[in-house]
Amino acid sequence: MHNKLKIFNDPIYGFITIPNSLIFDLIEHKYFQRLRRISQMGMSYLVYPGAHHTRFHHALGCMHLMQKAVNVLRFKGVVISNDEEQALYIAILLHDIGHGPFSHAMEHSIVNGVSHEQISLLFMEQLNKEFNLSLTLAIQIFKGEYERKFLCQLISGQLDMDRADYLKRDSFYTGVAEGNINSERLITMLNVIDNELVVEEKGIYSVEKFLVARRLMYWQVYLHKTSLAAEQLLIRVLKRAKELTSHGVTLKSSEALQFFLKQEITLENFNSETLNIFARLDDYDIVSAMKEWQFHDDFVLKNLCDMLINRDLLKVKLKNEEINKESLQLHIQKLTDTYNISKSEAKYFVFTGEISNQAYQIKNQHINILYKNGKVQDIIEATDQLNLKALSKKVTKYYICYPKEKL
Repeated sequence: MHNKLKIFNDPIYGFITIPNSLIFDLIEHKYFQRLRRISQMGMSYLVYPGAHHTRFHHALGCMHLMQKAVNVLRFKGVVISNDEEQALYIAILLHDIGHGPFSHAMEHSIVNGVSHEQISLLFMEQLNKEFNLSLTLAIQIFKGEYERKFLCQLISGQLDMDRADYLKRDSFYTGVAEGNINSERLITMLNVIDNELVVEEKGIYSVEKFLVARRLMYWQVYLHKTSLAAEQLLIRVLKRAKELTSHGVTLKSSEALQFFLKQEITLENFNSETLNIFARLDDYDIVSAMKEWQFHDDFVLKNLCDMLINRDLLKVKLKNEEINKESLQLHIQKLTDTYNISKSEAKYFVFTGEISNQAYQIKNQHINILYKNGKVQDIIEATDQLNLKALSKKVTKYYICYPKEKL
């Protein structure tokens, strides 16, 4: 008899227990084990050397927090059936299972307009077949279609278990203390009114801290200009590889990566065969390909890979207003003259873009505070901290990337 009630030791929460044998079997599945080979924070380790934790780690942490949330809500008299509890654990465990190598780079380069959420759903539907439809309710909750709205909010909302884990985990592994939130306290303050999640009045400062931490983590970590440039380089490596492959150039890489370089994959043709090949892709395919490609004779591919492998990245400038076209053209011209390459090749090394940060999205969902007298109010109205209003405004910055003196 295989012991399925294993315990994980997590550096943040201590011991994490597996609630039952179905969850154990899902964790054991090769689709889920793949997440051990997908880094949680993409290229951020080039800025924060400690940021090597994985999606596997994060998914287990989320499930642990979900167990806490279920206990807290039941203790407060919220009825959650055993089936709903099971579905919550499955949905939060698998919410990121569709992430490709380095988490986000795939979506913008070799898979055409297919988001990781859509691929997660495809994985869940496939697992549902394998596990005799025992994931049906979890899928409904994951898609936000279940009638008890607060269950969907625990998976994906302004204050969901996903954010409660990744802020704490990412701040721990990067060493950026400003992002450290008290997720346990936040969860202890949760309640449900009219089928929606609310936070009890005592938890108001924890929510303020959560929103401020989220804003700081975005500017300091997730949108850090160096990791931004690195991620853009990675996207361009894959784009260039796909472009060369389409012109008949053979590039050394794993079979799974070959498949995605050769095929035009969209949501329409993302069938179960494609899914199984996608399931073989992880960070290692990309890194080993780049280690080969840095010696390729294509100027663009070679230099892009060399930059990432040896962390000799592009220069990045962040501005508050849009980058003017002239300075962009100037950098492109300089490159074409120096290296005798075409404009389209130069554009792989010189480009602009924008990033935006909004810690609290007031339009689509709210964080509601529940007062002792039963009144419910949005955190923006409830708080006496003026800067929370500012946190709901979208801040946009513009960047330009170009090579340092010499490639």
